[in-house]
Amino acid sequence: MRNLSVLCLAYKRKDVSILAKIIILTAIGYALSPIDLIPDFVPILGYVDDLIILPFLICISLKLIPSKIMEECKERSKDIWKDGKPKKWHYAIPIIIIYLLIIFIIVKNIFFNS
Repeated sequence: MRNLSVLCLAYKRKDVSILAKIIILTAIGYALSPIDLIPDFVPILGYVDDLIILPFLICISLKLIPSKIMEECKERSKDIWKDGKPKKWHYAIPIIIIYLLIIFIIVKNIFFNS
């Protein structure tokens, strides 16, 4: 969780390269996305993609960020989770909306499909 906080802080900086920002955005998007490449209900493979893809994206992102910037972002990320919850919880709203939309579509197709 802390690495994702560091990546979020690094993404906002202007002195981080475009390539790093693209990979950071991909890593954060994959971590927050309710949709996996391989669904979790598929035996074994469902969780393997989360155990391989996400750490791989985070590792590449961290390597593309200069060490000076990394240290600054690590220091700043300590305060984000200080009281146990993120200070900007409203960033979760789009993910919640996606979940609700998926649930709505499933319920509509199951119960109201003629």
